[in-house]
Amino acid sequence: MKDTKSQVVRKSLPLRDFDHSLPMALLRAREAVMREFVPLLRDHQISPEQWRVLRALDLEDGLELAELSRRCYLLRPSMSRIARNLEERGMLTRKNSAVDQRKGKLFLTPSGRKLFASIAPESIQKYQNITDNFGHQKLELLYDLLDDLVNSLKD
Repeated sequence: MKDTKSQVVRKSLPLRDFDHSLPMALLRAREAVMREFVPLLRDHQISPEQWRVLRALDLEDGLELAELSRRCYLLRPSMSRIARNLEERGMLTRKNSAVDQRKGKLFLTPSGRKLFASIAPESIQKYQNITDNFGHQKLELLYDLLDDLVNSLKD
């Protein structure tokens, strides 16, 4: 039986095993962690991406959309959609710049702060469960290693 072109290419390239590739390992870890948080967020009718936005604005209220997008690792179109949704739900408000009307900053509303305050204690507990199961030192090492990886891949 003759090998197909794709089989020949696969045999000639030293690709890592699919399940042992870095992107797949990172995705598996992300999915395992998110399984802890998604039910909590779903109970509050909020997506993980929306939660990132609320967390970022809780840390520094009044961010431009581009900066919020960068901090939350969301593409601008997705960030725009999320901001619009949270505005419609009364969680965010947008205030235009006096200098440039095209630019504005996003702020948490009292309702947004209340939602954040209701989720945060449960989120802290989820993190504690992960720390208890994985180990504090291993988790800190993982953070350090992931930071090192990111820094080693910067342009």
